[in-house]
Amino acid sequence: MAPVEKKELPAETTESVITDPADNDLKNKKPQTPKHEEELSEEDQHLKEQLEMLVERLLSSQSELYKPSLDSLKTFIRESTSSMTAVPKPLKFLRPFYPQLTQLGQSWSDEELLKQLYDVLSILGMTYSEEDGEQYVRESLKYRLKSYVDESMTEWGHEYLRHLSLEIGEQYEANLDSGEPKDDLVRLSDIIAPYFLKHNAEAEAVDLLLEIEEIEKLSKYVDKDTYKRVCTYMVACVPLLAPPDDLAFLNTAFAIYLENNRLTEALTLAIRLGDESLVKSVFDSTDDIVVQKQLGFILGKQNYGFTVENEEIQQCINNNHIHKYFQYLVSELNLLAPKVPEDIYKSHLETSFYASSSKLESAKQNLAAAFVNGFLNAGYSDEKLITKEKWVYKTKDEGMLSTVASLGLVNLWNVENGLQALDQFQYSENTKLKAGAVLGMGISTNGVHDDVESTYYLLEEFIHNREKDDALIVTSAITGLGIAYAGSENENVLNLLSPIVSDSAYTLEIQALSALALGHTFVGTCNGEITDTILQSLLDKDVTQLTSKWIRFMCLGLGLLYMGKYDQVDDVLDTIDAIEHPISKSLKVLIKICSYVGTGNVLQVQELLQMCTTKSENADDNDEDEDEEEGRELNDIASALNGGSSNLDTMAIDTEDAVETAEVPIDVSSSATIVKEEKETETDIEPKNVSPENKDRAQEENKEEDDDDDDELFQGFAVLGLALICMGEEIGQEMSIRHFEHLMHYGNSLIKRAVPLSMGLVSASNPQINVFETLSRYSHDQDLEVAYNAIFGMGLVGAGTNNARLAQLLRQLASYYINDQNGLFISRISQGLIHLGKGTMTLSPFSIDRQNLSKVSIASLLTVCIALLDPKLFIMDQNSSLLYYLTPAIKPRMLVTVGEDLEPLKVNVRVGQAVDTVGVAGKPKTITGWVTHSTPVLLGHGERAELETDEYIAYSSSLEGVVILRKNPDYVKYE
Repeated sequence: MAPVEKKELPAETTESVITDPADNDLKNKKPQTPKHEEELSEEDQHLKEQLEMLVERLLSSQSELYKPSLDSLKTFIRESTSSMTAVPKPLKFLRPFYPQLTQLGQSWSDEELLKQLYDVLSILGMTYSEEDGEQYVRESLKYRLKSYVDESMTEWGHEYLRHLSLEIGEQYEANLDSGEPKDDLVRLSDIIAPYFLKHNAEAEAVDLLLEIEEIEKLSKYVDKDTYKRVCTYMVACVPLLAPPDDLAFLNTAFAIYLENNRLTEALTLAIRLGDESLVKSVFDSTDDIVVQKQLGFILGKQNYGFTVENEEIQQCINNNHIHKYFQYLVSELNLLAPKVPEDIYKSHLETSFYASSSKLESAKQNLAAAFVNGFLNAGYSDEKLITKEKWVYKTKDEGMLSTVASLGLVNLWNVENGLQALDQFQYSENTKLKAGAVLGMGISTNGVHDDVESTYYLLEEFIHNREKDDALIVTSAITGLGIAYAGSENENVLNLLSPIVSDSAYTLEIQALSALALGHTFVGTCNGEITDTILQSLLDKDVTQLTSKWIRFMCLGLGLLYMGKYDQVDDVLDTIDAIEHPISKSLKVLIKICSYVGTGNVLQVQELLQMCTTKSENADDNDEDEDEEEGRELNDIASALNGGSSNLDTMAIDTEDAVETAEVPIDVSSSATIVKEEKETETDIEPKNVSPENKDRAQEENKEEDDDDDDELFQGFAVLGLALICMGEEIGQEMSIRHFEHLMHYGNSLIKRAVPLSMGLVSASNPQINVFETLSRYSHDQDLEVAYNAIFGMGLVGAGTNNARLAQLLRQLASYYINDQNGLFISRISQGLIHLGKGTMTLSPFSIDRQNLSKVSIASLLTVCIALLDPKLFIMDQNSSLLYYLTPAIKPRMLVTVGEDLEPLKVNVRVGQAVDTVGVAGKPKTITGWVTHSTPVLLGHGERAELETDEYIAYSSSLEGVVILRKNPDYVKYE
C-alpha cells in the first residue's frame, strides 16, 4: 500500500480539530481580566498600594496612626503632578475609598483630627459631582466649611480654589432662595479672591466677587500691578451684565482708577455713568493744571456741561480751541480749498437716459445742493456756492431758510466768522432769510460756549420779540438754541423755553420744538422740572392735538432727558399711564429705548421685537374694506392714465396709500410709480383744476392714514430702539442686522420705513459692505418712502468716510431717481454726508476706544431718524431744516498732539486696527497692521494710535482727539 500523505493544518484549524469539547468548557470557565482595567506601571502600583495602606490605617481602630496617615495623604496629594487631560493619580486612586472616608467623621471625636480629615475630604470631593448621586452635591465646599477656613487652604493650589469658587457661586444662589445665611461663603471668598489676584487670575477673582454680590470689595485687594487688567476686564463685562450689576462694575472700576491716579480712565467711566459728582471728584483729585486741561478736552468732545473756576481749563471744556486745531489738521492734510457740490456729484459719470433733464434747475435740487455744500465744507469757514453765486435766491419757501442756515454749518465751531457771515441776512425783510440766519447762528456755535453767551442773547431776542407772522423765526431760534446748547445743561435755556412748552397760546409746533430743544440741552440729566412741564403739557392736550405730527417731538424731548438712565424711569412711566390716548404707548417706548441705549439688554430687545409683531387694533376692521378700497384705487389710477388729469392730485395720494397699506404688492406698482413721478415732477406748480370734492376726499384719506400711523407709531420707535440698544455691544450689533432683515420681510409699512434708518443708526460712519449692500437693495423698494430712508441710511453708514463704493452706488441712485424730485433730493443729501467735512468728520457716537457712547450724538441721530419715519411730512416737505439736528453728532475724527502750552506738536504715531486684549496673558500688542504717520492724523472706525517712541508721555490713556504730551525725562535716544 502506498503511504498516506500527512498534511499540516493551520494553527487555528489544528486547534479546532484536536481540542476536545470538554477542554473548551474548562477554557471558557477561566477568569478573565476585565478589559477596562488599565495596567499600572511599577511606580503607579507602588503609589496605589501606599495610599491603600494609609486608608486602611485610617479605617482601623489604632487612633495613634490617624494623624501621621493624614499627614502622609496630604503630602502625596500636594506633591502629585497633573496635566490638562489627566486627573492627579492620588485623587484617582483614592476616589473609590471616598464614601468610606466620609463615614469616619461620625466615629471620630478629636476636633483637630476631624478638621484635618475634612481638609483631605474637601480635596477628594472634587472627584464627585451631582451625577454620582444627590448626596454628593458641592462636597468640596461642604467639607471646606467644616475644616480650616484660612490662608492654609491656598496651599492646595489654583485648580482646587477654582473648583471651590464655582461651588461657592452655586451655594450662594441656593442660600438666596432658601434665606440661609451667607457669611461663611463671603469669608471664604475674602481668602480666595486675593489669591487669584496675586496669581494672574484676575478674571476669576472678579467673577467670584460678582457671584456673591461683593464686587465693591475688589478695590481693597488690587495693587499697582493688577488694577489695570482687573479694570479692563470689568469694563468689558459691563454690556453682558444685567442691572444693577453693570452699574456696580462701573462704579468699582471708577474707584480703582481714582485710587491709582489714572484720572483720564476714571473720567471716562464718570461720563459713562453720567454722574457729575464723580466728574467733580476726578478734577478735585489733582492740582496739576495740565492734567485738568487734558480732562477738559475729553469733556469737551462729549459736549459735557461742567464748570470749573480756572478759565483756561473752562476753555478746553467749552471747545474754544476746537476750530484752531481743526484748521491745523486740514491745512496739514492740504484740504483748505473749498469744494462745490458738483465735485462729488460728478454728473458727467451719470449714465441716465434722462441725464439731460438734470441740467434743468429745480428749487428743490438747489436746496439739496445747499445742504451738500454745508456738509461738504463743514467747519472750513469757506465755500464758493451760497455767498458767491447768490444761491439763496435760486430756492424758494422754506428752502431759503435751510440754504441760509447751511452757512452756519460751513462756519461750524467758528463763532466770530459764523455770526459775521449770517449778519447780512439777519436784518432782511424776508422772514425766511431772517429765520435761516437765526438757525445758522445756533448751528455755527454748536458745542462752543463762552462766558458772554452771545448766541443765547441773540436768539432770545428773536423768541421774545415775535409777531403774529413770525412763527417761522421763533421755531428757527428755538431749534438753533437746541443745537447750540446740546448737552450743556444751560439754565438760561431752561428758563426761556420751559414756559413756552406749557403755554397753550403758542402753536403746537413751537411747543413741541421747545420740548425737543430742552431734551437736547439736558440730555441724560433726568431733569424733574422739564419732565413735569412736558408731562403736564401732554395731559392738557385734547385728542385732536395728540394726533398732530409734531407731538412725536414733544415725546422725544421727554425721552432724551432719560438717555442712559434706565434705573430712574419707573416713576415717569407710571405717570404716562394717565394719558388716555394711543400716543402714551409710543411715549413709553421712546423713554425706554432712550434709557437703555447702548446697554445691549436682551430682555428689552425681546420686548421690542414682540411689539414689532403685534397688529394694530384697527387692522382687523380695515381688512374687511380692503378689497373695496383697492378696487376704487385701481379705478382712479386707470382714469388718470386715460387722461383724467383733473383728479391728478387725488390719484397720487390714493396710489401712495395703495402702495403703503397693501400687505401684498399690488400689480399696478409700475402705474402707481408713473402717476407718482408725474405728480412729483410738478411739485413746484400748484394744481389749478382740482375739484373741491376730490380735495375733501384726499384730506379725509390722509387723516385716516395719519390716524393709523399714530396707532402704530410705537412700532417704528421700537425698530429704532433695537438699533439704539444693540449698538453698544458688537455681537448684539451683528445680530440686530439679521433681525432687521426679518422685519423687512414681515413688518407693516411703518416698520419697513424704520428698518433702513435703524441699519444706518447701528452702523453710523462704519461702512460694512453687508450693511450698505442690503440698504442698496432696499433703495429700489416699491414703497418709495422705504427707498428714500434706505438712501438716507446709506448716507449715515458712510458719513465722513469718502467710501468710494458707496459714492458710486449713490451716483447710480441719483441717475435712477432723476425724475423723482424727492428721490433725487435724498440721494444728494446722502452724497453730501458721505463726504462730510471732505472726509475728516464722523457721525459715530463712540469715542475713547469705543468705550463711551456720546448721549448728545445719539440724541441728534435719533431726532433725524424719527423725523424720517414720515419723510414726506417733515424732511421732504417744509421742515427740511430738521436735518440740521445732525450737527451735534458731527465730530472731527482727528488725533492732534499738543505740548503743555497747547501748541501743536508733531510726533510719530503708529495707526492700526485695534486689538481686543482683555484677559490675554502677558503684554500683547494692542494694534495690528499699523502704519507710521506724523501727527496730526485721521482715525478711521476701529482704529487706534500709539506713540512710536518713548520720547513723549501722553496725559491721556487713549490717543484720540486732542492729546497733551510731555517730555519723558528718562528717554535715551538710540542711534
